[in-house]
Amino acid sequence: MSRHLPPLYALRAFEAAARHLSFTRAADELAITQSAVSRHIRTLEEHFACRLFERRGRALHLTEPASLLLPGVREGFESMERACAHLRVEDGTMRLKAPSTLTMRWLLARLSLFRARHDDLEVQLTSAWMDLDRVDFLHEPFDCAVLLGAGTFSNEWRSVRLFEEWLIPVCAPGALDEQPWDVGRLQQAELVHPTPDRRDWRRWLQAMNLADQISLKGGQVFDTLELGIVAAARGYGVSIGDLAMVAEDVLLSRLALPWPTAVSSGESYYLVWPKARRGQERFERLAEFLLAEVAAMQLPEVELLR
Repeated sequence: MSRHLPPLYALRAFEAAARHLSFTRAADELAITQSAVSRHIRTLEEHFACRLFERRGRALHLTEPASLLLPGVREGFESMERACAHLRVEDGTMRLKAPSTLTMRWLLARLSLFRARHDDLEVQLTSAWMDLDRVDFLHEPFDCAVLLGAGTFSNEWRSVRLFEEWLIPVCAPGALDEQPWDVGRLQQAELVHPTPDRRDWRRWLQAMNLADQISLKGGQVFDTLELGIVAAARGYGVSIGDLAMVAEDVLLSRLALPWPTAVSSGESYYLVWPKARRGQERFERLAEFLLAEVAAMQLPEVELLR
């Protein structure tokens, strides 16, 4: 069925000319002559039966129809570029998206080891702040991702569970008494909230049957686990951390665990990637490596509560 679309080359010339507001600069970008750009624009104007550009003095301006046309044309070319990028990426490259705290506290060091042991694979890591972890493989330039979630992903993805999230209070070593804290000591402490909705403290307190004894009001509020952990390490209060994320700092006495009980959040970190993406073996090699690193993790000895 004919869609009655104008020629693609004419739309490309229009997008470049509209972006630069100059036929000359559009011609330079497209490696054609200025007269060719003018011909392509006339082709579009004849197709739509309207003018797309007008001159006011020496300046070039979009007409109202051109202003309506430009966003859709620009989005269309961006979509085509994204689609082509998936095929241009070599099978030896993986573009990986991961949450910022996981990246800094766990993933970055392990990817350095992975690169050293697998010099035929390149991992391009993008660390992203995400209130709720997600990835859109159709519209974002990623081949795989590490996400925190309940494991309910698209049927078109493969997923490998790496490790479970265990929430546990953390503080500066100087704030730790000789004995673990009790309810009274926790009531006196300033809680640091790593999420604006205070969900991590709420989950831990509910699992410990302390929700009616410890107030969630007040205290510094951040938007990442990393900032909450850093604030706690510097003595600004007691935050909630992920046991795997704080393990190294606890073992090196940079952080302390005032109440050594970790509560399952019900979520885990997963490596995910599309089943249809080329070079499935590279993702499987990364998954195998990360699972071995998980198995080798040294975690503090604490009570685990589901």
